[in-house]
Amino acid sequence: MPETADLAGYYSAIEEAARLLDVPCSRDKVWPILTAYQDGLAQSVIAFRAATGARRAGELDCRFTMLPREMDPLAVAISNGLHPETDHPVGSLLSDIHERFPVDCYGIDFGVVGGFKKTWSFFPPDNMQHLGELAGIPSMPRSLAENVGFFARHGLEDKGSLIGIDHRSRTLNVYFGEPPAECFERKAILSMLDELELPEPSEQMLKLGELAFGIYVTLGWDSLNVERITFAVMTPDPLALPVHIEPTIEQFIKNAPYAPSAADRRFVYAVTSGPDGEYNKLQSYYQWQPHILNLMLLSDSVEEPA
Repeated sequence: MPETADLAGYYSAIEEAARLLDVPCSRDKVWPILTAYQDGLAQSVIAFRAATGARRAGELDCRFTMLPREMDPLAVAISNGLHPETDHPVGSLLSDIHERFPVDCYGIDFGVVGGFKKTWSFFPPDNMQHLGELAGIPSMPRSLAENVGFFARHGLEDKGSLIGIDHRSRTLNVYFGEPPAECFERKAILSMLDELELPEPSEQMLKLGELAFGIYVTLGWDSLNVERITFAVMTPDPLALPVHIEPTIEQFIKNAPYAPSAADRRFVYAVTSGPDGEYNKLQSYYQWQPHILNLMLLSDSVEEPA
Protein backbone atom coordinates (compact mmCIF):
# COMPACT_ATOMS: atom_id res chain seq x y z
CA MET A 1 0.00 0.00 0.00
CA PRO A 2 1.43 3.43 -0.90
CA GLU A 3 2.63 5.63 1.94
CA THR A 4 0.00 8.26 1.22
CA ALA A 5 -2.75 5.64 1.50
CA ASP A 6 -1.38 4.55 4.89
CA LEU A 7 -1.33 8.12 6.15
CA ALA A 8 -4.82 8.69 4.84
CA GLY A 9 -6.00 5.66 6.80
CA TYR A 10 -4.36 6.88 10.00
CA TYR A 11 -5.81 10.33 9.55
CA SER A 12 -9.27 8.92 8.94
CA ALA A 13 -9.06 6.90 12.20
CA ILE A 14 -7.88 9.96 14.14
CA GLU A 15 -10.66 12.06 12.65
CA GLU A 16 -13.25 9.44 13.62
CA ALA A 17 -11.92 9.13 17.17
CA ALA A 18 -12.03 12.91 17.55
CA ARG A 19 -15.59 13.03 16.22
CA LEU A 20 -16.73 10.52 18.85
CA LEU A 21 -15.37 12.84 21.55
CA ASP A 22 -16.73 16.02 19.96
CA VAL A 23 -13.18 17.26 19.46
CA PRO A 24 -12.40 19.40 16.40
CA CYS A 25 -9.89 17.74 14.10
CA SER A 26 -8.00 19.74 11.50
CA ARG A 27 -6.05 18.11 8.69
CA ASP A 28 -3.71 21.13 8.74
CA LYS A 29 -2.80 20.30 12.35
CA VAL A 30 -2.57 16.50 12.16
CA TRP A 31 -1.18 15.79 8.68
CA PRO A 32 2.24 17.43 9.25
CA ILE A 33 2.74 15.19 12.31
CA LEU A 34 1.82 12.06 10.35
CA THR A 35 4.22 12.95 7.55
CA ALA A 36 7.04 13.83 9.97
CA TYR A 37 6.92 10.38 11.61
CA GLN A 38 5.67 8.33 8.64
CA ASP A 39 8.81 6.16 8.42
CA GLY A 40 8.03 4.59 11.80
CA LEU A 41 4.25 4.34 11.72
CA ALA A 42 3.72 1.00 9.96
CA GLN A 43 5.47 -0.90 12.78
CA SER A 44 4.39 1.34 15.65
CA VAL A 45 1.68 0.84 18.24
CA ILE A 46 -0.98 3.53 17.90
CA ALA A 47 -3.40 4.53 20.63
CA PHE A 48 -5.95 7.27 21.29
CA ARG A 49 -6.40 8.79 24.74
CA ALA A 50 -9.07 10.98 26.33
CA ALA A 51 -9.37 12.37 29.87
CA THR A 52 -12.45 13.07 31.94
CA GLY A 53 -13.54 16.33 33.52
CA ALA A 54 -14.39 19.75 32.13
CA ARG A 55 -10.80 21.02 32.36
CA ARG A 56 -9.55 18.21 30.13
CA ALA A 57 -12.40 18.03 27.63
CA GLY A 58 -11.94 19.20 24.06
CA GLU A 59 -8.78 17.22 23.25
CA LEU A 60 -7.84 13.83 21.85
CA ASP A 61 -4.29 12.67 22.41
CA CYS A 62 -2.71 10.31 19.89
CA ARG A 63 0.21 8.10 20.87
CA PHE A 64 2.72 6.48 18.52
CA THR A 65 5.05 4.08 20.35
CA MET A 66 7.75 1.67 19.21
CA LEU A 67 9.29 4.27 16.91
CA PRO A 68 12.79 3.06 15.93
CA ARG A 69 15.77 3.91 18.13
CA GLU A 70 17.42 5.68 15.19
CA MET A 71 14.56 8.21 15.06
CA ASP A 72 15.15 11.02 17.57
CA PRO A 73 11.51 12.06 18.11
CA LEU A 74 12.27 15.52 19.48
CA ALA A 75 14.72 16.34 16.70
CA VAL A 76 12.07 15.28 14.18
CA ALA A 77 9.52 17.58 15.83
CA ILE A 78 11.89 20.55 15.86
CA SER A 79 13.15 20.07 12.31
CA ASN A 80 9.57 19.86 11.02
CA GLY A 81 8.41 22.98 12.86
CA LEU A 82 6.18 21.03 15.25
CA HIS A 83 7.93 22.26 18.40
CA PRO A 84 10.36 25.11 19.16
CA GLU A 85 13.86 24.70 20.53
CA THR A 86 14.37 25.77 24.14
CA ASP A 87 17.16 26.39 26.63
CA HIS A 88 15.08 24.83 29.41
CA PRO A 89 16.43 21.47 30.70
CA VAL A 90 13.33 19.76 29.26
CA GLY A 91 14.88 20.35 25.84
CA SER A 92 18.03 18.33 26.58
CA LEU A 93 16.64 15.56 28.82
CA LEU A 94 15.80 13.19 25.95
CA SER A 95 19.33 13.33 24.51
CA ASP A 96 20.84 13.05 28.00
CA ILE A 97 18.86 9.86 28.61
CA HIS A 98 19.86 8.47 25.22
CA GLU A 99 23.57 9.12 25.86
CA ARG A 100 23.62 7.46 29.30
CA PHE A 101 21.08 4.63 29.26
CA PRO A 102 19.97 1.82 26.95
CA VAL A 103 16.91 2.92 25.03
CA ASP A 104 14.98 0.24 23.16
CA CYS A 105 12.69 2.54 21.21
CA TYR A 106 10.85 5.85 21.33
CA GLY A 107 7.36 7.24 21.12
CA ILE A 108 5.46 10.51 20.85
CA ASP A 109 2.13 11.99 21.94
CA PHE A 110 0.29 14.79 20.18
CA GLY A 111 -3.09 16.39 20.59
CA VAL A 112 -5.32 16.88 17.57
CA VAL A 113 -5.96 20.40 18.90
CA GLY A 114 -2.73 21.23 20.73
CA GLY A 115 -0.21 19.52 18.49
CA PHE A 116 3.09 17.87 19.47
CA LYS A 117 3.34 17.21 23.20
CA LYS A 118 5.46 14.34 24.54
CA THR A 119 8.33 12.00 23.81
CA TRP A 120 8.77 8.54 25.31
CA SER A 121 11.98 6.60 25.99
CA PHE A 122 11.51 2.86 26.57
CA PHE A 123 14.20 0.94 28.44
CA PRO A 124 14.65 -2.76 27.60
CA PRO A 125 12.19 -4.85 29.66
CA ASP A 126 15.05 -6.94 31.02
CA ASN A 127 17.09 -3.85 31.94
CA MET A 128 14.92 -1.55 34.00
CA GLN A 129 16.74 1.41 35.51
CA HIS A 130 17.42 2.48 39.09
CA LEU A 131 15.85 5.85 39.85
CA GLY A 132 18.92 6.96 41.79
CA GLU A 133 20.97 6.65 38.59
CA LEU A 134 18.33 8.37 36.49
CA ALA A 135 18.28 11.18 39.05
CA GLY A 136 21.95 11.84 38.27
CA ILE A 137 21.19 13.01 34.73
CA PRO A 138 22.18 16.73 34.63
CA SER A 139 18.89 17.88 33.07
CA MET A 140 16.67 15.65 35.24
CA PRO A 141 14.42 17.65 37.61
CA ARG A 142 15.59 17.57 41.24
CA SER A 143 12.19 16.28 42.24
CA LEU A 144 13.20 12.76 41.14
CA ALA A 145 16.19 12.68 43.51
CA GLU A 146 14.10 14.20 46.30
CA ASN A 147 11.60 11.32 46.09
CA VAL A 148 13.89 8.31 45.62
CA GLY A 149 13.24 7.43 49.28
CA PHE A 150 9.50 7.31 48.66
CA PHE A 151 9.96 4.98 45.69
CA ALA A 152 12.32 2.76 47.70
CA ARG A 153 9.80 2.39 50.52
CA HIS A 154 7.33 0.97 48.02
CA GLY A 155 9.76 -1.28 46.17
CA LEU A 156 9.87 0.83 43.01
CA GLU A 157 13.35 2.36 43.10
CA ASP A 158 14.90 -0.10 40.62
CA LYS A 159 11.92 -0.50 38.29
CA GLY A 160 12.15 2.50 35.95
CA SER A 161 10.79 1.16 32.67
CA LEU A 162 9.88 4.28 30.72
CA ILE A 163 10.36 8.04 30.82
CA GLY A 164 7.74 10.30 29.27
CA ILE A 165 8.69 13.95 28.77
CA ASP A 166 5.92 16.49 28.28
CA HIS A 167 7.78 19.17 26.36
CA ARG A 168 4.84 21.54 26.38
CA SER A 169 3.96 21.51 30.09
CA ARG A 170 7.57 20.81 31.14
CA THR A 171 6.75 17.83 33.28
CA LEU A 172 8.02 14.27 33.42
CA ASN A 173 6.32 10.88 33.79
CA VAL A 174 8.19 7.95 35.33
CA TYR A 175 6.64 4.52 34.74
CA PHE A 176 7.39 1.43 36.80
CA GLY A 177 7.66 -2.02 35.27
CA GLU A 178 6.56 -5.01 37.33
CA PRO A 179 5.63 -3.09 40.49
CA PRO A 180 5.22 -5.21 43.64
CA ALA A 181 1.71 -6.59 44.09
CA GLU A 182 1.57 -4.89 47.49
CA CYS A 183 1.47 -1.51 45.75
CA PHE A 184 -2.09 -2.23 44.67
CA GLU A 185 -3.43 -3.08 48.08
CA ARG A 186 -5.80 -0.57 49.62
CA LYS A 187 -3.52 0.18 52.57
CA ALA A 188 -0.57 0.83 50.24
CA ILE A 189 -2.58 3.20 48.04
CA LEU A 190 -3.72 5.11 51.12
CA SER A 191 -0.13 5.23 52.39
CA MET A 192 1.26 6.49 49.07
CA LEU A 193 -1.27 9.30 48.77
CA ASP A 194 -0.74 10.28 52.40
CA GLU A 195 3.05 10.39 51.98
CA LEU A 196 2.70 12.50 48.85
CA GLU A 197 0.24 14.84 50.62
CA LEU A 198 -2.36 14.21 47.94
CA PRO A 199 -6.11 14.27 48.65
CA GLU A 200 -7.74 11.33 50.36
CA PRO A 201 -8.84 8.92 47.62
CA SER A 202 -12.43 8.24 46.68
CA GLU A 203 -13.81 4.74 47.03
CA GLN A 204 -13.80 4.56 43.23
CA MET A 205 -10.06 5.24 43.10
CA LEU A 206 -9.34 2.61 45.75
CA LYS A 207 -11.37 0.01 43.86
CA LEU A 208 -9.64 0.80 40.58
CA GLY A 209 -6.26 0.81 42.31
CA GLU A 210 -6.89 -2.69 43.60
CA LEU A 211 -7.55 -3.84 40.02
CA ALA A 212 -4.52 -2.06 38.58
CA PHE A 213 -1.30 -3.45 37.22
CA GLY A 214 0.58 -0.24 36.52
CA ILE A 215 1.75 2.87 38.37
CA TYR A 216 3.38 6.06 37.17
CA VAL A 217 4.13 9.44 38.68
CA THR A 218 4.38 12.98 37.34
CA LEU A 219 7.26 15.25 38.34
CA GLY A 220 8.36 18.72 37.28
CA TRP A 221 11.17 21.23 37.45
CA ASP A 222 9.20 23.84 39.40
CA SER A 223 8.47 21.73 42.48
CA LEU A 224 10.28 19.10 44.56
CA ASN A 225 7.05 17.17 45.08
CA VAL A 226 5.51 14.30 43.16
CA GLU A 227 2.77 16.24 41.39
CA ARG A 228 0.48 13.32 40.50
CA ILE A 229 0.27 9.55 40.81
CA THR A 230 -1.69 7.31 38.44
CA PHE A 231 -2.91 3.71 38.66
CA ALA A 232 -3.75 1.94 35.38
CA VAL A 233 -6.10 -0.96 34.66
CA MET A 234 -5.98 -3.07 31.48
CA THR A 235 -9.42 -4.20 30.35
CA PRO A 236 -11.26 -5.35 27.23
CA ASP A 237 -14.39 -3.61 28.55
CA PRO A 238 -14.04 -0.37 30.54
CA LEU A 239 -17.81 -0.28 30.99
CA ALA A 240 -17.49 -3.27 33.33
CA LEU A 241 -15.21 -1.37 35.73
CA PRO A 242 -16.59 0.01 39.03
CA VAL A 243 -16.57 3.60 37.77
CA HIS A 244 -18.99 6.21 36.51
CA ILE A 245 -18.26 6.83 32.83
CA GLU A 246 -19.40 10.02 31.15
CA PRO A 247 -21.73 9.62 28.13
CA THR A 248 -19.17 10.97 25.66
CA ILE A 249 -16.48 8.60 26.94
CA GLU A 250 -18.97 5.72 26.81
CA GLN A 251 -19.70 6.53 23.18
CA PHE A 252 -15.97 6.51 22.49
CA ILE A 253 -15.53 3.13 24.22
CA LYS A 254 -18.30 1.54 22.17
CA ASN A 255 -17.18 2.94 18.82
CA ALA A 256 -13.44 3.74 18.97
CA PRO A 257 -11.80 2.75 15.68
CA TYR A 258 -9.22 -0.01 15.56
CA ALA A 259 -7.23 -1.46 12.69
CA PRO A 260 -8.31 -4.81 11.20
CA SER A 261 -4.84 -6.16 12.03
CA ALA A 262 -5.49 -5.53 15.74
CA ALA A 263 -7.92 -8.50 15.82
CA ASP A 264 -9.58 -7.38 19.06
CA ARG A 265 -10.05 -4.30 21.19
CA ARG A 266 -7.83 -3.26 24.08
CA PHE A 267 -8.17 -0.42 26.57
CA VAL A 268 -6.29 1.03 29.51
CA TYR A 269 -8.37 2.90 32.08
CA ALA A 270 -6.35 5.01 34.51
CA VAL A 271 -7.19 7.03 37.61
CA THR A 272 -4.96 9.96 38.59
CA SER A 273 -4.68 11.78 41.91
CA GLY A 274 -3.33 15.32 41.96
CA PRO A 275 -3.53 18.37 44.22
CA ASP A 276 -6.82 19.40 42.60
CA GLY A 277 -8.44 15.98 43.00
CA GLU A 278 -8.97 12.93 40.82
CA TYR A 279 -9.63 12.41 37.14
CA ASN A 280 -9.65 9.44 34.78
CA LYS A 281 -7.98 8.68 31.47
CA LEU A 282 -9.03 6.17 28.84
CA GLN A 283 -6.65 4.79 26.22
CA SER A 284 -7.90 2.81 23.24
CA TYR A 285 -5.45 0.90 21.06
CA TYR A 286 -5.91 1.36 17.33
CA GLN A 287 -2.91 -0.58 16.03
CA TRP A 288 -0.63 -2.99 17.85
CA GLN A 289 1.92 -5.61 16.96
CA PRO A 290 1.47 -8.95 18.78
CA HIS A 291 5.20 -9.69 19.05
CA ILE A 292 6.00 -6.34 20.67
CA LEU A 293 2.79 -5.66 22.56
CA ASN A 294 4.16 -6.61 25.99
CA LEU A 295 7.11 -4.23 25.64
CA MET A 296 4.86 -1.40 24.47
CA LEU A 297 2.48 -1.98 27.36
CA LEU A 298 5.27 -1.03 29.75
CA SER A 299 4.14 2.51 28.91
CA ASP A 300 1.22 1.56 31.11
CA SER A 301 3.25 -0.92 33.20
CA VAL A 302 1.08 -3.90 32.38
CA GLU A 303 1.25 -7.63 31.89
CA GLU A 304 -1.35 -9.54 29.93
CA PRO A 305 -4.52 -9.68 32.01
CA ALA A 306 -5.93 -12.97 33.19
